[in-house]
Amino acid sequence: MSFVGRHGLWSQEQKEAAGRLRRIVEEQKLEVIRLSFPDQHGILRGKTLVAGEALASLESGCSITTTMLAKDTSHRTVFPVFTAGGGFGMREMEGAADFLMVADPLSFRVLPWVPGTGWLLCDIYFADGRPVPFATRNLYRSVLDGLRQRGYDFVAGLEVEFHIFKLEDPKMSPEDAGQPGQPPSVSLLSHGYQYLTEQRYDQMEPVLEVIRRDVLALGLPLRSIEVEFGPSQCEFTFAPMTGLASADAMVLFRSAVKQIARRHGYHATFMCRPKLPNLFASGWHLHQSIVSRAGGENAFMANDDGELLSAFGHGYLAGLLQHARASAVFTTPTINGYKRYRSYSLAPDRAIWGCDNRGVMIRVLGGAGYPGTRLENRIGEPAANPYLYMASQILSGLDGVDRRLDPGPSADTPYETQAVLLPKTLQEAVLALKDDPFFRDALGAAFVDYYIHIKNAEIERFQAEVSEWEQREYFEMF
Repeated sequence: MSFVGRHGLWSQEQKEAAGRLRRIVEEQKLEVIRLSFPDQHGILRGKTLVAGEALASLESGCSITTTMLAKDTSHRTVFPVFTAGGGFGMREMEGAADFLMVADPLSFRVLPWVPGTGWLLCDIYFADGRPVPFATRNLYRSVLDGLRQRGYDFVAGLEVEFHIFKLEDPKMSPEDAGQPGQPPSVSLLSHGYQYLTEQRYDQMEPVLEVIRRDVLALGLPLRSIEVEFGPSQCEFTFAPMTGLASADAMVLFRSAVKQIARRHGYHATFMCRPKLPNLFASGWHLHQSIVSRAGGENAFMANDDGELLSAFGHGYLAGLLQHARASAVFTTPTINGYKRYRSYSLAPDRAIWGCDNRGVMIRVLGGAGYPGTRLENRIGEPAANPYLYMASQILSGLDGVDRRLDPGPSADTPYETQAVLLPKTLQEAVLALKDDPFFRDALGAAFVDYYIHIKNAEIERFQAEVSEWEQREYFEMF
């Protein structure tokens, strides 16, 4: 019996999808298939196999080194993998050993921007069939399973801001290599600050058209393409998706945009605030609701006139606010992302909510009898790992429901209302997570310690770097 069969890893729906996948590979004469899994940062890693080998590995799995889970954002291995337990306290992770990528046949795509190539999203397992505990897609699935046991599904709509530049110099000389290498030199596609104007859209349209066509060809539910506030900045929005689909769509979208842009002479970045003059920070606004599995009713929808949310919705909202500081490391996981939290900037700086107000952390959109009632969390950065972002939302919200927390009144003056401030730095966010027992219980101490270790490695490298600010401030003065 195959690895998949022996451990019961596929549903009947996945088995049927595997059959369709094989037929498509043969009919379209695909040459290679990329097998990818989302790592701890939400970045796709994996291997490319010739089509025959990829099909043979569908039910047996494809090996890949466990050190993929030991890396920070510079791709440095920050755990002592050649010691006992590999730095994880797990024999299976010692010595850069392998685990197995097992394809999810439901994720199969034919990539429209590269000929003869298929793509599969994978989950990772140890040789004995156990899910790898540090794999964020596995973690998110377990959170969704807990929600299903309550009789609900998680529905999310994505609003993703990012920048696209003309690529001037990719910096590919040997001296530009490193961990990380030198970033490319770029120029603007538009001057910006003409929010939603047709003229600015038309300036960016040549690359937006290419991306739009390929994103739609991937089967992602693209809804709109908008020119954002800053130079060379745009926003793509997607129709609501349920469960894993929304997080899977985000990792595929980010990877696809970067690949498509580069093949056409552009550089796309989901970095929150690039260090270029006059640029505006990018956010990732997550629209979310909870729906009944039995009848599809929106659990946030109020039934009484004058109410924005149901009692369930009020509790969920309060939970998001209660755990905003501790969950910030999941919604905003980079050092750069905290440079977005500024007063009067269309980004939140404190844990508050408001009715259709773009200055608050949670923008409530709803009303009595409105089936589209939802909470828009404006805290996230576009570089966030979507599996951790969404898992943190569900866990926080349900805690508010269970404890019947009160979110307090709507904040009509979001940058003046007294409320708990969001972390100012990644280090502050890491400490908030470390000090909050809630996520340690909800996600497991092993995962929280693992994630904090990686974030601390990034913080330590950042603190060891002498910045331009320090040189300017002290070099002449002292």
